Amino acid sequence: MADASSVAPAPTASPRPARAALRIAVIYVAARLITTFFLFLAAELSGFGTRMGPDANLASTVVAWDGTWYWLIGYSGYPTTLPLTETGQVAENAWAFLPIYPYLSQLVSIPFGQWAAGAVIVSLVAGYAASLILYRMLRLRLDTSAATWAVVFFACGPLAALFQVGYAETLNLLWLFCAIWCVMRRRYGWLYLLIPLMAFTRPGVLAFSLFLALFGIWRWWNRRREPLGGREIAHIVVLGLLAAVAGFAWQLIAGWATGDPGAYLSTELAWRRNWILGDASFAPFDAFAAGIHFWFGTMWHLPVAWGYVAVGAVVVAIACALLFLPQVKRLGVEIRLWSASYLFYLLLVFFPQSSLFRLLVPLAPLWGAFAVPRSRVWRIGVLVACLVGQWWWIYNMYALGNTAWQVP
Repeated sequence: MADASSVAPAPTASPRPARAALRIAVIYVAARLITTFFLFLAAELSGFGTRMGPDANLASTVVAWDGTWYWLIGYSGYPTTLPLTETGQVAENAWAFLPIYPYLSQLVSIPFGQWAAGAVIVSLVAGYAASLILYRMLRLRLDTSAATWAVVFFACGPLAALFQVGYAETLNLLWLFCAIWCVMRRRYGWLYLLIPLMAFTRPGVLAFSLFLALFGIWRWWNRRREPLGGREIAHIVVLGLLAAVAGFAWQLIAGWATGDPGAYLSTELAWRRNWILGDASFAPFDAFAAGIHFWFGTMWHLPVAWGYVAVGAVVVAIACALLFLPQVKRLGVEIRLWSASYLFYLLLVFFPQSSLFRLLVPLAPLWGAFAVPRSRVWRIGVLVACLVGQWWWIYNMYALGNTAWQVP
């Protein structure tokens, strides 16, 4: 992945940072108005037999699905005794969700008296800040037009509803974008704060540990082109270890609080048992393999071998895109290494189901590659596809949400 565009440029101050912030704000507000209309329409279309029911309204979308778990944590905290199913297995519970977002939302909600109000404010503000950081990150590699269009795609993307519902994604994206931006600028000091923030907002900081390891190898390999000092080596090594430790910290906390060392893992497996209707265990890559058997064998009645072929083909296609596609290479090695690390992390631990779309959101810096072509027809076409995809996702997950694949 070594190419000239991967070398960090000398950081320069934006000549008009206020103008850029205002431009991003206008884009963001316009995008949120569109999403609000979509969510309102989904609530209106919700009826009997749907997830939110016939009495759904715009507020219902905020605490729908995992939003209810975050609300429960903000209101009553985490259980000290794990709930059990009738068969004696650990049931779904709050330990699957990390604490910063629900508690921060609870704090913000104090003047309003409702957790949902605080959650919307946190998600909206974090989403705007993430959009602004994404713009500044991409401006290190792309021109103003391309970086701006990337933010348009990000703010209007298929999963844009996450900007204004009770999910921790946008807050985590803010920490993540800041962290990648710091690595791109070789400003490592802030990562000592950002890594713990990521670790206690959303799962996935272990992928950042892998990213730092790969980035350190790349820096060593290219040290003649970009000098690599002992202080930078120390930062990369220590931060990689910090991310690894932080990635397992919540498991230790859950075990200590409940008296069950396997509390967190058992809680996560409770969700998978709902899909496969049987016992579930954890081993690297096991969850993804189980997902292939579930979807191709159980749900679609297709040869399971086809599933492995399909996943292999997708992995090869993504690897080729990250390695060779000019538009992706323009983004720099940091974004490419992060994308590879995160995708490998998902293959390692994730059971593939409809939430996969949401779990791909941390790859949002790759929107920059879609914005590189200067054709106005192309850019407007991508925007239209984003809006169509957004409505499709909102309609299925919020207006309906009553089948196995309609889970956000």
